[in-house]
Amino acid sequence: MKKYNRIIRISASKRFGKPCIRDTRISVSDVLGWLGSGMSFEDILADYPELTKEDIRACLLFASDRERKLQVSE
Repeated sequence: MKKYNRIIRISASKRFGKPCIRDTRISVSDVLGWLGSGMSFEDILADYPELTKEDIRACLLFASDRERKLQVSE
């Protein structure tokens, strides 16, 4: 079992099926965007106290795993 499986959930009824953190409406892409824009873990946790460092790391692991599975079609 992947380390992020108990944190990252996909539900058709939330955010149009985007992977989200637990029962929140905060998506993996939200977190990745915040990190990419220069926010630190501490910045994110201050703005979204319902998240944990483990949640943010789970987003990174999920994205890494998805990228590894990406296939190029010609």
